[in-house]
Amino acid sequence: MQAEVEMWLEKWLSCDRDERPNSAIDSLSCCEVSIYPNIKKLLKILSTLPVSTASPERTFSSLRRLKSYLRSTMSNSRLSGLALLNIHRNIEVKPESVLKAMAAKRSYLVL
Repeated sequence: MQAEVEMWLEKWLSCDRDERPNSAIDSLSCCEVSIYPNIKKLLKILSTLPVSTASPERTFSSLRRLKSYLRSTMSNSRLSGLALLNIHRNIEVKPESVLKAMAAKRSYLVL
């Protein structure tokens, strides 16, 4: 196993950075099972393991906080929308696009 790992490292250290794989899945496609059988097995395991559970935990905690505070004043669709906005904070929402979407749904609103 140690010799196999050393050969694998030497293979990637000897080539340019642009040619190196960026992820375990990319590495898996570059790994020849006849030369690196143990590395192939390790890359398969690494490719299928979840990285973290932070995203689902953040989703549940955000929804719990929203539901407890705003439960009595909103419908399920509004609650879902607010939860998605809270979870995906890094996505920029432009007010103009929201107003245009609302105007398209309501014919009496004209922009």
